[in-house]
Amino acid sequence: MKIAVMGAGAVGCYYGAMLALAGHPVTMIGRQAHATAMASNGVILLKAGETHRAPVQATTEPSGVADADLVLISVKSDDTVAAAEAIAPYLKPDSHILSLQNGVDNAERLEAVFGRAVIPAAVYVAVETVAAGKVRHNGRGELVIGTGPASAELARTFAQAGIPTDVSENVAAVLWTKLTVNCAYNALCAIGQLPYGPMVSVNGVAEVMTDVVKECRAVAQAAGISLPDNLIGTVMGLAAAMPSQFSSTAQDLQRRKKTEIEHLNGYVVRTAEKFGLSVPANRTLLACVRLLEEANRRAS
Repeated sequence: MKIAVMGAGAVGCYYGAMLALAGHPVTMIGRQAHATAMASNGVILLKAGETHRAPVQATTEPSGVADADLVLISVKSDDTVAAAEAIAPYLKPDSHILSLQNGVDNAERLEAVFGRAVIPAAVYVAVETVAAGKVRHNGRGELVIGTGPASAELARTFAQAGIPTDVSENVAAVLWTKLTVNCAYNALCAIGQLPYGPMVSVNGVAEVMTDVVKECRAVAQAAGISLPDNLIGTVMGLAAAMPSQFSSTAQDLQRRKKTEIEHLNGYVVRTAEKFGLSVPANRTLLACVRLLEEANRRAS
């Protein structure tokens, strides 16, 4: 299967590398520094104490999606529409498109540009970029994808590449669950610049996370989405599973990059407003990350 990855960041490089190591021809599309590094050395993947070199093609051009049977979209949520518009002229009519992005509405936003179905996916992987074209896997790696004519085939392809993948008929609830986890961890991790394990042990943090989860549940329910009963346990258990992980929001702020906070806590705040709900914990975390982004902007 010919595969293109639009957005060669940490997530895109991880899944692109796993598929390339399984023998699929993979083209990575990313920024110049990453494309240059990958064109020379492939994707360097640090995983389970070993170093893997995944052979890939690499380019900065959106035309890299041409002839791809599967296109993985892994750009930041703010870049979704621009990325879609850039690659739209080059997509094959029968290519499958999968959104590997944070947030709950990226597949819909992509569909509005492409005029065709896009499969949403909830991504559960701890991975970080350590250098251009080089990523470190810190844990997990599974996907949950929505239903579609090719979903079962894609799930088998991913599984054969060492990517555990489930197909869900209720992917909206899965995406909202992932959104809730992100809302509970990302901003707090970024504010404190502490990894998940030490972060949750700070007095008062668990209570704030609980408030965030309750607010997300109320907003999801108003939107017609039923979240799992054990959601608090799932959220709090992540710190034990990934004690050394920094959130993507924390990593973005460390690199003085714009975060995806508007598509995480910001999305919850905007959706809550539509239903007349109050979400003070999410609103406060949103404002705090905006302040940190502004401080970075002024310092640069």
